[in-house]
Amino acid sequence: QVQLVESGGGLVQAGDSLRLSCAASGRIFSSYAMGWFRQTQGNERDIAAAISWSGGSTFYADSAKGRFTISRDNARNTVYLQMDSLKPEDTAVYYCALKFIAHGYGSMWYRDPIDYDYWGQGTQVTVSS
Repeated sequence: QVQLVESGGGLVQAGDSLRLSCAASGRIFSSYAMGWFRQTQGNERDIAAAISWSGGSTFYADSAKGRFTISRDNARNTVYLQMDSLKPEDTAVYYCALKFIAHGYGSMWYRDPIDYDYWGQGTQVTVSS
């Protein structure tokens, strides 16, 4: 089993920044891609950003482009989501997710929740206007 623990959420004002972290532990037996998703009540879980194993390829939802930055530290098995210029519409529960990948897929990112193998418990981000 793999455990993912998110941290860094909270209540901020519009225009502020937050940095989310997601630490992976447990049976990490191969390379893996990571993603950050967000979900509001009654809605589906949507991709915010994703990153390849190598860290060289990233994906951002249109709503996140120019404001969010995903990064990773493979030595620490940790992925980050730097969120700047936050807006009230960014309010959501943010989840990190891990997908084990086969050899040769180190530059791939994944945007569909169904692609991922493990999920964190989520961290609440609330942006007030």
